Amino acid sequence: MDDYNERLVALYDVDNPDGPDHEFYRQVADEIDARAILDLGCGTGILTATFARADRMVVGIDPSPNMLAYATNRANGRSVRWMLGDSRDIPAEPFDYAVMTGNVAQHIPDSEWERTLRDIREALRDGGVLAFESRNPQARAWEKWAAAEPTLRDTVNGPLREWYDVNETEPGQIVLTAHNRLEDTGEQILEQLTLAFRERHLIEQQLGEAGFVVDGVWSDWNRTPSTDDSPIMVFKSHRAAAPTTA
Repeated sequence: MDDYNERLVALYDVDNPDGPDHEFYRQVADEIDARAILDLGCGTGILTATFARADRMVVGIDPSPNMLAYATNRANGRSVRWMLGDSRDIPAEPFDYAVMTGNVAQHIPDSEWERTLRDIREALRDGGVLAFESRNPQARAWEKWAAAEPTLRDTVNGPLREWYDVNETEPGQIVLTAHNRLEDTGEQILEQLTLAFRERHLIEQQLGEAGFVVDGVWSDWNRTPSTDDSPIMVFKSHRAAAPTTA
């Protein structure tokens, strides 16, 4: 997919409103008194903009021009530094806190995932915190997506019918084709996404190899300990100090 369709970007905040997930990420920012925050894969900036305040520097990075165009025009958007790109484009700042929210971690393919973790580590000060979420492959959420009937709803673009095709190309790799049909015009917008469903033990291993210490893995935004069948896994880790040499 080259970019998100502008008409679907306009619906993103309705489909992904501010809620307990965003509150969790804001709580962590306050707990560690973060003064420099990185939101990698910030999308429309619905969470990113709420991090902003007078004593903070906030950077939002996303590979979608249409998402960023929306973000820059939102309330408080001028308080954020918006950047087009991915982890390779993180500015040379000593960040206290980095987040990847929603499906961001799963959008990053295996070929780039471990590099992304290393890039984030390099951007954080010693002890800086990384928090993100990922769906638990044991819950097999994609099976529910595949079985769901088409839905019809009213939107700012008129009535919209939506359904999914799901293809598990290999274990843990799901290709999701989202069908969006504008009923007034008959126009159909297709968006194809590849999502990586990684096991908890693998993510913890990859975090360790990238130079992070895992502080907690939770099954919800109230920090309930994760279990084998938890639908989501919420990770919080911090950058380990570089070893000193004699």
